[in-house]
Amino acid sequence: MKIIESASNFSEGRREEVVREIVAQAENVKGVWILDWSMDSDHNRSVVTLVGSPEPLLNVLFNMTKKAAELIDLRNHKGEHPRMGAADVIPLVPVMGSEMSECIELSKDLAKRIGEELKIPVFLYEKSATAPHRENLSEIRKGEFEGFFEKIKDPMWKPDFGPDQVHPTAGVTAVGAREYLIAFNVNLGTDKVEIAERIAKAVRHISGGYRYVKAIAVELKDKNLVQVSMNMTNYKKSPLFRVFETIKREAQRYGVSVIGTEIIGMVPMQAMLEVAQYYLQLDDFGINRIIENRVMDILAKEGADR
Repeated sequence: MKIIESASNFSEGRREEVVREIVAQAENVKGVWILDWSMDSDHNRSVVTLVGSPEPLLNVLFNMTKKAAELIDLRNHKGEHPRMGAADVIPLVPVMGSEMSECIELSKDLAKRIGEELKIPVFLYEKSATAPHRENLSEIRKGEFEGFFEKIKDPMWKPDFGPDQVHPTAGVTAVGAREYLIAFNVNLGTDKVEIAERIAKAVRHISGGYRYVKAIAVELKDKNLVQVSMNMTNYKKSPLFRVFETIKREAQRYGVSVIGTEIIGMVPMQAMLEVAQYYLQLDDFGINRIIENRVMDILAKEGADR
């Protein structure tokens, strides 16, 4: 059985009824399972994590994109997180019985359908990118929805699929195959966004930080706090605990403390195991020592033997 994951991002985090209608496109669909969905009012963004077999999953992702285009008007959208589309980004991640090469081809199929049927320009990113300058999602998204009406006229930013003009309300969408990504946010005990900006600069790769970290500063106005909001694109090479410790040390320079963290969506068990190993100083401890994992292995083996 082939299983693929998608943690798709939609530009709505304040109207729950809208997010629920988008999520509803995945409910009761054979071969697709909703693992998690969340919404953030400050970011004005929601993340829906699904797993499923390739064909039904792609159909669901298309229907979710269609529903988002019907219900979200980016002309009236503001939030702390950069965005360029109602369905902003749709990743495909190989999980079980599938390969990255297959996810790349599936991403092209989905992008083609969105472009042709919904008339939304689509850019392929990460492993699916058709040019080096399109691999990094932040480079594609630069200028956001408002800036894309001019940006799309540049031959360098001709869409991979769909029309050569921005959808007037749904913007543009990025679709691509990639490795697991962890959305990890660190809240700081200050309302000074310039401090969060300096710390984000210290940890993000593009400004000299960790190779697999993308980071921005975000104001949490309802909490009177600021946040370093990160995408960890390879937790194996840039571990959560190492980046977190760097943020703590940088914050101390400004007399600021870390008052909380959050993970948006799902996270691989191995990533959290590494955090436990680091902070508990565990020796000779691996995933085989996690009881739920051992039970699942036993049940899977028994099922295969029957």
